[in-house]
Amino acid sequence: MSDHNRVLVIASGNKGKIREFQGLLDGLPLSIEAQPDGLDVDETGETFQANARIKAQTVARLTGHWALADDSGLSVTALGGAPGVHSARYAPSDPERIAKLLRALTGESNRCARFCAALCIAEPGGQPLLEVEGRCEGIITTEPRGEGGFGYDPIFEVTGTGRTFAEMPLAEKKQHGHRGKAFTLLEPQLRRLLQEI
Repeated sequence: MSDHNRVLVIASGNKGKIREFQGLLDGLPLSIEAQPDGLDVDETGETFQANARIKAQTVARLTGHWALADDSGLSVTALGGAPGVHSARYAPSDPERIAKLLRALTGESNRCARFCAALCIAEPGGQPLLEVEGRCEGIITTEPRGEGGFGYDPIFEVTGTGRTFAEMPLAEKKQHGHRGKAFTLLEPQLRRLLQEI
């Protein structure tokens, strides 16, 4: 490993998320690695930020490298902010989560929702180095649209675009998306941090 490339472990087992982060981090002097197989971190936090911190700290301590974790989810106004921090555990699979959410909103006129993404980078001692949060406003569609993305992307129409995340190319999703917005806040701080070490 060259002196220029610090290893950054992505604290996730989600291949779609890891690919998205590899794209976002491209151009930074980092070697991106996925977290070890079989690692499962208990997300016991009450907020997206707390869960991101728990995951980053745990993976950093276990791997001995910097770790980047995100906790993100969908909060639907008419459902009192649900599924929120339970977005990934709302149902067993993406299609089931989408179907359950659409059923919960049957006959509901207020379909406002927001995606939030909290990012945390921790160092091997467990100390958080950077923490940011990005948001994206939108509405829940009545049926899935588009082939791209993952999770709730096919039913989340981004405000002002007329398109769901699943209908957007990756560059556009990066521009509008909660993870992209959080990353826009994180990147300059991360660049500074990499220059200081």
